[in-house]
Amino acid sequence: MGEQAASSEGPGIQEIAGARHVTSRLMRESLVDKTVLASTEAPQIRILPLANVIKIGGRSIIDRGREALLPLIDEIAANLPRHKMIIGAGAGIRSRHVYSVGLDLGLPTGALAVLAGIDAEMNAHIIGALLAKYGVGIILPAAGINQMLPVLLEAGNAVIFNGVPPYHLWEQPAPIGKLPLHGTDAGTFLMSDVLGARSMIYVKDQDGLYSDDPVTNSKAEFLPRISLRELENRSLRTLPIERQVLNLMHTARSTTQIQIVNGLKRGSLTAALDGDAAGTIVYRD
Repeated sequence: MGEQAASSEGPGIQEIAGARHVTSRLMRESLVDKTVLASTEAPQIRILPLANVIKIGGRSIIDRGREALLPLIDEIAANLPRHKMIIGAGAGIRSRHVYSVGLDLGLPTGALAVLAGIDAEMNAHIIGALLAKYGVGIILPAAGINQMLPVLLEAGNAVIFNGVPPYHLWEQPAPIGKLPLHGTDAGTFLMSDVLGARSMIYVKDQDGLYSDDPVTNSKAEFLPRISLRELENRSLRTLPIERQVLNLMHTARSTTQIQIVNGLKRGSLTAALDGDAAGTIVYRD
């Protein structure tokens, strides 16, 4: 047989040594070649450009119970008529306990990531129970997001998901220690970027970023707006978000700005949703 025989099926389909191939510009290229990789850069569509991705802290908000969570639920409900929200649930104190047990037993990073995902899923169900009367549903697992998220978002103007990204056993080992790199802060950021969301808002238990830990240093300077580069140059000892979020911001295609607000202060989330100054804005310059 010849190396190539023309197909009668029409252009774009070739028959090579008896096997049929759909022609494309990448079919004969190595997908690890740097030049080929660079050639794949193209404008990215925004799948859900009107949606706001919101991460509710597990330890910082949910673990505090009714005192912290119920006022925040009321604020979310009040914003349903005006804003579309995709709400990621954070993992809380339970994951920290299971991390300790898992580390003591010598479990690998991927196994620890699976356990953290279970904790965040439980918190998603808690938030879902509180928002169910407003018509807000939960989407689990992440595999069904493409099919169901637009439908649920259109029906109730909000949807809840497990903030832990589904790397699970395939979670990459961290450079330092064994804890998973991609927690719920990173997972919600990835969700925001792939959907081309309108905003990425982290709801925590402090006003935003400070030059030092405000709990231990009362003279710490509040940082209402800071560039990603400056923030990394400061090498702050502690942050209210996972440091992996900063790494992801460097290569993000849609989400080049995040906002950190205090969920314990009524109105902070509303201000962020409305595009007003609230908390800290970190942007990529």
